[in-house]
This record gives sequence, structure tokens and C-alpha cells, in this order.
Amino acid sequence: MGRELQKKKRRSGRQPIRQSNRSKKITNPRGNNVIAKNWNKNETLSQNYRRLGLLARLKAPTGGTEKRLASAGLTTTRTSANDPFAIASIENAVVSEARVERDADGKIIRIIGQPRANPLNDPLNDLDADEDEEDEEKGNAGKDEWAGIDDTETTDVVKSLIEQSLMPEIKKPRHQSDREKEWLERLIAKHGDNTLAMAKDKKLNPMQQTAADIAKRIRKANLA
Repeated sequence: MGRELQKKKRRSGRQPIRQSNRSKKITNPRGNNVIAKNWNKNETLSQNYRRLGLLARLKAPTGGTEKRLASAGLTTTRTSANDPFAIASIENAVVSEARVERDADGKIIRIIGQPRANPLNDPLNDLDADEDEEDEEKGNAGKDEWAGIDDTETTDVVKSLIEQSLMPEIKKPRHQSDREKEWLERLIAKHGDNTLAMAKDKKLNPMQQTAADIAKRIRKANLA
């Protein structure tokens, strides 16, 4: 039965519907005016956030990140000769000698006078580790508090957002509408000052407002 249906589908002239993977909806932020003014619709969300100096995700991105290439062309991952973190190749490796102690079978038991491992050719590697720990403890003891965000690496958009966040929020007073006042007048005309009866009235109070809420609305409307 299934085979006959497949043959019928092939004979029909209806073209199969294919959904495109590209989203038809263009991202357009409307939550903040500063971000909306500097938003580029031709870029993705991650590209816009990176250009504005923001983070699209707090955690590490899943599925890899976009490779950032130089404007002149592709850049290689070779490190320069002055890079202190560049690991030397076998030809340029520093060969040193050390005294070893062997057992009766000729296996190395321990190395006498072995220097600390220095694969990065760090000139400060020979310093005593205890001195480093003491310096670290002293540094943590007199450590200052966080001085804020460094303005040298902050974009203009981030500075505008920080200034906007420091501005006090102006609370807008809520004004009662004419329909709400008419509703309160009908409740008062029927039940007088009995707010408990107003709350139990299913016809005039279909949203089941409580007695305390109705009394508050009446006081605000100056109808008491």
C-alpha cells in the first residue's frame, strides 16, 4: 500500500515544499534606544553585540565561534620571535645536562640537582616558589576593592548604557480612567459603603477585585 502511494506522489505535478533554514524575521531590538540606534540589521546578533562591546551569552558559545580574519587577508597562527609564550622547536630547544641516580637495573631513580621545568624560557623561572607564595599572600592582604570598568577598552555604547543605568527611575503616577470611575460609581450606587458586598457582586465585579482593592480605588477617586 505504501509503495502505491509513493508512485502516486511521483506522478503528481505538485512540487515539494522546502523550508529555508534562514530565519525570515530580522532581529530588531526595541528594548533599549541606545542599542536600537547602533544596531546593524545586516549583522547577526553575536556580531552586533561584539561590535557594541557587549556579550550575547554569559557562558561559552556552543558550536564554535566565528573566525576573525584580518582586513588584508588570512592570518597565520605563527608566533613571533619575541613572544615570551612561544614554545621553542626541537632545533632551537635549550639542551642542558643533569646528574642522575640509577638502580641496579640501570633505570633512572631520580635526577640530582634538576632545575625547575621552563618550557617557555621564562627568565624569572629560577626564583624560589616560596617567595612567590609570600608575595601573593601579601598582595591579597592589601588588595584594593574593584575600581570599576576600565574606560580605555569601553565602547561609546557601553558608556551610554552605564550612564543610563545610573539615572534615577522616574515613577509615573497612575491615573484612573473614566470607565473605572463609572464602574466605581455603579458599585457605590448599588452597595453604598459595603466594599465586602461589592467584592462578592459577580455581575458588577466580574474580575473578582478584593474588598481592600475596591476601597483603595474609591479613596483614590475621591468618591468616599
